[in-house]
Amino acid sequence: MTATSRETIPTSAPYADGFQSPTLDMSKLQAFMNQTMTDMSAALVSFMCTIGDQLGLFKILATSGPSTSMELAARANISERYAREWLSALTSAAYLEYDPQTQRFSLPPEHAMILAMEGGPMFMGGGYQLLLGLLKPLDHVIHAFREAGGVPQAVYDANLREGMARLSASWFEHMLVQQWLPALPEVQARLAQGGTVADVGCGTGRALVALAHAFPTAHFVGYDRFAPALAHAVTVASAAGVANRVRFEQRDIVEGLPGQYDLITLFDALHDIHDPVAGLRAVEQALKPDGLCLLLEMNCAERLEQNTGPAAAMLYGTSVLYNLPVSLADGGPGLGTMGLPESKLRSLCASAGLGRMSRLPANNPFHALYAIER
Repeated sequence: MTATSRETIPTSAPYADGFQSPTLDMSKLQAFMNQTMTDMSAALVSFMCTIGDQLGLFKILATSGPSTSMELAARANISERYAREWLSALTSAAYLEYDPQTQRFSLPPEHAMILAMEGGPMFMGGGYQLLLGLLKPLDHVIHAFREAGGVPQAVYDANLREGMARLSASWFEHMLVQQWLPALPEVQARLAQGGTVADVGCGTGRALVALAHAFPTAHFVGYDRFAPALAHAVTVASAAGVANRVRFEQRDIVEGLPGQYDLITLFDALHDIHDPVAGLRAVEQALKPDGLCLLLEMNCAERLEQNTGPAAAMLYGTSVLYNLPVSLADGGPGLGTMGLPESKLRSLCASAGLGRMSRLPANNPFHALYAIER
């Protein structure tokens, strides 16, 4: 049988559930089997990285240098046997390097940038913590599949919120002030003179803290519906020394925003709002006449067949596990992470009475960045 031949897999009876084997392209079957094995391996490697992030193992390897399993276990105060198996798993995946002569494992500096350098521009540790938050309510999500319902935000634990915050920190600390705002020089100048900013869907407040450090005479307020996130945000702002200029308020944007602002930001928030048009209308009414809305949404195409590859799969998967069920639980439209391509967003902004919308460079494969005028 050649690699391109088409064969029927021999069987003396139907498969489970009455499935009958069709004529198969064996090369295509084998290629897909290889893909599933690769993807399953990647999932398990991600869980290994979650363990490494939670226990601080990557940071220890980055700072201590090559280590035996015994040395790592002593430094991390963990079981040597577990340390050895964890090190072996990530060595087999080429995340770590191993010297058989010294029996020491090392984390290459390029890998450390992604796995160990908290606060760095490429750090992915928050993504591994996010996985914990996404998987915990899996039974609730499966139930929602069967009952066509949603999963309330309160079902998700702190790992989801903290993981999101750690993951987004790289954008807010390395892009927001350094790259995004310079594309809006008039807004930047207004904030430098003591302007006002509202962040809608502020979560744990990282974006406002970054802005407050950059603009010491401006004032900031963060709005969010979820009280636990706001409690964390207050702690973050206080620890950063900007609590005198950054405050937080529990509020549903569709009920309107108090005050008038030079800048209103919505970072990865609009697709989760249960009435997006009402939310954008509230933004329009709360902007000063020459104010601006800075909106970050997922970088998605109009058609499903255009949204392919690892980034799209990650975003759709996150949507299934979190964004879609939470939106439906709130009575929202269930847009999901990929529900706002540029044309849909323009239509929603027009319906809300907002003015010209311009797309800005985001320097992030996951996101599209827009400036929206009143």
